[in-house]
Amino acid sequence: METSASEPPTSNITVVRGKPLVVIDHVNKHFGDLHVLNDINTVVNRGEVVVVIGPSGSGKSTLCRAINRLETIDSGSITIDGEVLPEEGSELAQLRADVGMVFQSFNLFAHKTILENVTLAPIKVRKMSRADADKRGIEMLDRVGIADQAGKMPAQLSGGQQQRVAIARSLAMTPKLILMDEPTSALDPEMINEVLDVMVGLARDGMTMVVVTHEMGFARKAADRVLFMAAGRIEEEATPEEFFSNPRTPRAQDFLSKILEH
Repeated sequence: METSASEPPTSNITVVRGKPLVVIDHVNKHFGDLHVLNDINTVVNRGEVVVVIGPSGSGKSTLCRAINRLETIDSGSITIDGEVLPEEGSELAQLRADVGMVFQSFNLFAHKTILENVTLAPIKVRKMSRADADKRGIEMLDRVGIADQAGKMPAQLSGGQQQRVAIARSLAMTPKLILMDEPTSALDPEMINEVLDVMVGLARDGMTMVVVTHEMGFARKAADRVLFMAAGRIEEEATPEEFFSNPRTPRAQDFLSKILEH
C-alpha cells in the first residue's frame, strides 16, 4: 500500500517500500467444519509492518502460521519473494530459513546458553563458522539490548529477556521477513514494553514484519497497515490512522469499542 502525500506520517517512521514480498491469493483453510481462513487476499511489501488484529478465533494466528507453512492451506496460494510455498523437503527448509518466526512461548533450548540458542541455526542451516556465528549472535543480542546475558541459560532470564533472545535468534538468520504471533501475550505487564520497544526499533529499521497482536499502541505506533480479521475473513485493511479513527464495519467498530474502553 503506497502512502500518498496527503496521508499523515506514521510516528516519524520512514519505510522504504519495495516490490511485494508476500502475496496471499484466495487462501482458504478449514479445521473440520470451521472455515478458519475464508478467501484471504492481501500483499505484504518489503519494508512494511503489517499488524493483524481481531477477536480470538478470527484466524489471525492461522494466517500467520500459514505464511511459512506451519499450517497447510486447502486452496489458494502464498508466494514469498516470487516463490510459491513448497510443500515439504529442502525447499521448505530454505524458505523457513528466510522467514523468521517469533511465538508466544519463547521456544528456547533450556540446555543451551543464550548465545548458543542464537547461533545454532546460522551454524546448522546457513553453514556459518562458529566464529562468524558468534560475532553475529553477539551483534544481534546487542541489537535487542541483552548482549551482557550471552553466557547465561534461558532459565536465568526474565520472560521479556527470553522473548528478546527469540527475536535476536530470528535476526541472526538475516531473514527477509519476520512473523510474530502474539509475541507479548505470555509476558507479565511490566515486561511487555521492553519487547515492544525492540519491535518498534525493527520497524524503524525497515524490517518486513507481520505481527499478530492485541497491543493497540504498537499497531498505532509502528504499523504501516492494519488488517482486521473476524470469522476467518479480512474485514478491513487500512492505515492505523484510518482504522483507529474511522473503522468502517460494525464488527471493527464493536471490537475497538471494547478494546479501547479498557
